[in-house]
Amino acid sequence: MKYTVETKKSVEQASEDLIQSVTDHEFGVLHIHNLKETLNNKGVEFTNECRVFEVCNPYKAKNIMDKDINLNLVLPCRISVYKENEKTLIGMIKPISVVLHLTDSKTLISLVEDVEKTLISIINKAI
Repeated sequence: MKYTVETKKSVEQASEDLIQSVTDHEFGVLHIHNLKETLNNKGVEFTNECRVFEVCNPYKAKNIMDKDINLNLVLPCRISVYKENEKTLIGMIKPISVVLHLTDSKTLISLVEDVEKTLISIINKAI
């Protein structure tokens, strides 16, 4: 259901490398949620570094939503860079694990499997 890898890089360096990898794979970063910063700014003490990247390839997203607009519920894709037990991790929920609960269309499943493979490549290049 999830894909997570460890990197020896800092969260900052892994985040920079992830952004480059996203671009190299013809995706874009739509937004970065810095959860530590956001929670601390709301008065909630949170010490773990945790950045959530919303990423998307607009052509693939359009192609998927043209076939089933309901799949907008799982877009954009999310990749996280975070610290856990002094380790830096990069991970995501595998899109296919969610989409299989939303459709039985072989065409859509194939499209999402392709996106998932690309996301795994993005993560692996960033480690």
